[in-house]
Amino acid sequence: MSTSKEIKEMVKEKYGKIAKQGTEENKDSCCGSGPSVISSCCGDSKIDYSIFSDDYSKKEGYVADADLGLGCGLPTDFADIKPGDTVVDLGSGAGNDAFVARSIVGEKGRIIGIDMTPEMIEKANKNKEKLGYKNVEFYLAEIESTPLEDNIADVVVSNCVLNLSPEKEKAFSEIWRILKPKAHFCVSDIVLKGELPEALRRSAEMYAGCVSGALQQEEYLNIIERTGFEKIEIKKSKKNNLPDEILKEYLTGEELSRFRNDEIGVFSITVVGFKK
Repeated sequence: MSTSKEIKEMVKEKYGKIAKQGTEENKDSCCGSGPSVISSCCGDSKIDYSIFSDDYSKKEGYVADADLGLGCGLPTDFADIKPGDTVVDLGSGAGNDAFVARSIVGEKGRIIGIDMTPEMIEKANKNKEKLGYKNVEFYLAEIESTPLEDNIADVVVSNCVLNLSPEKEKAFSEIWRILKPKAHFCVSDIVLKGELPEALRRSAEMYAGCVSGALQQEEYLNIIERTGFEKIEIKKSKKNNLPDEILKEYLTGEELSRFRNDEIGVFSITVVGFKK
């Protein structure tokens, strides 16, 4: 079983490669290009990192060069960000959510992006320089241990990143630390509902990188509650349908129909929680 450090290194290597590609290339990102989150040898399988992503293109502040198709929701839609807010984006990638948030906070606000992949930070900073933003900053750091001071953020957002962390409790504790009292987070993430057949789950992980590290929804919400957050609410939940060619390998026709109709499978959720 991989250690926390090994998992982080694999994530960093894979997302470093993705940072050098565009959104369309990421749809066909092959495991063979390097160790993936879920396997050091994926053979001929391909991981589609964009399978769960939502369309940002009509959002104010959208920057095409910052959209690598790696999200699984639109956390800024539900984050109740206000002009002048300080917003921290954990796992900020090339800056997609950060720049959308910047369009809301305006000149008087502040946007801070945190990412552990040097290539992503480099890409985000290049995008920022093109835009000429003076109140957007990107820092190279792990989301479980940021260089930020206590009680700095009005809102923390994150998009399909916490599920990849092997230390989710530490990540949510860090969110708590950097939030101001009574402030809140809004994250989009991948969770599981019900028990997927083990072989199907492994195949799903090989197909969609975000499935790796995903917890049962109840366990995910319990971590948030144990951290101390209150008024926890799922703002949006969407079932992500895996391709039939994967499902048919492991499910009979009757099982496939039941799987499609039941509340069992891989879900994208957007959840908010408030610091006491």
